[in-house]
Amino acid sequence: MKLGIVGLPNVGKSTLFNSLTKAGAESANYPFCTIDPNIGVVPVPDERIEKLGELYHSKKVTHATIEFVDIAGLVKGASQGEGLGNQFLANIREVDAIVHVVRCFEDSNIVHVDGSIDPLRDIETINLELIFADLEVLERRIAKVARTAKMDKAAGKEYDMLMSLKEHLEGGNRAASFEVPEDDDLISAFSEYNLLTAKPVIYAANVAEDDLGDDGASNPHVAAVRKYAAEEGSRVFVICAQIEQEISELDDDERAMFLEDLGLSESGLDKLIAASYDLLGLMSFLTAGEDECRAWTIRKGTKAPQAAGKIHTDFERGFIKAEVVNYKDLLEYGSLAAARENAKVGMEGKDYVVKDGDVILFRFNV
Repeated sequence: MKLGIVGLPNVGKSTLFNSLTKAGAESANYPFCTIDPNIGVVPVPDERIEKLGELYHSKKVTHATIEFVDIAGLVKGASQGEGLGNQFLANIREVDAIVHVVRCFEDSNIVHVDGSIDPLRDIETINLELIFADLEVLERRIAKVARTAKMDKAAGKEYDMLMSLKEHLEGGNRAASFEVPEDDDLISAFSEYNLLTAKPVIYAANVAEDDLGDDGASNPHVAAVRKYAAEEGSRVFVICAQIEQEISELDDDERAMFLEDLGLSESGLDKLIAASYDLLGLMSFLTAGEDECRAWTIRKGTKAPQAAGKIHTDFERGFIKAEVVNYKDLLEYGSLAAARENAKVGMEGKDYVVKDGDVILFRFNV
């Protein structure tokens, strides 16, 4: 999974990126500090895989990962190349979802490119630039499809959809809210456009430390972002990027104590991962053994052969059966053999839908 962190300059993007990845991306109080996208790969915290590693005395424990891309601050005119915008917008096309950092704190020492704090205006600025970039993509596609639309029925259908979609975007709407006709060809075409505004969005409301205790409930800027996100079906999580950076520099015990002192049960990274998995419909299944215990990320609803294919394509092609046990049962009984004896292990076939927390041993022909 790849998430792109976007927002206006000086809203806390690179600070958040630093805290998530400990990658040390340059962060400074001036626009365009980040010129090229910084990329960091972050393990997904998962105590299940740690406990299985202890049970099996595994040589290696491998967590699922998320790749974060810190994309430089966008400004008005980015879609026309303002502030190196075109190159940054191209980077966003590669991600699965967008984490839109929105400034919800006042600080006279940190300049805002528009001179005041107004998260909804900031969101609109970014969204309009993404819409303008998407319209360029549509214009090119329309020009191509129009040549054959009158003679080819499939091209005609796509042309009609493109014109409706163009009108939708010109109305200031994101592609995500466009109702694609229930036609397999058109659904496939819409997906191939890879529109920026069709990507799922998670809003990171960046607040001051004092607003963390009640999760931003008393902050009117956060309330405005939550209302906006609810209307478009997006997610919101509240963070203090500066505090997250401090947390990232602590070891696990110190981190737990620091969070407790702040009255928090989880870090911003934990919130973001939970929101990302929920938004994208993801979950993890596990494999366990003496050599390695590992978490694998799949979409909810994935069947056993396709889950096996995440490990290796040969596993999917030669799939026979999946031996499945819930990780809690495996931990409770202490071994796969004991779990079998207590009827907690199932032999599942090709139609089995994998569940979050399943520990699976795949049987296959090479």
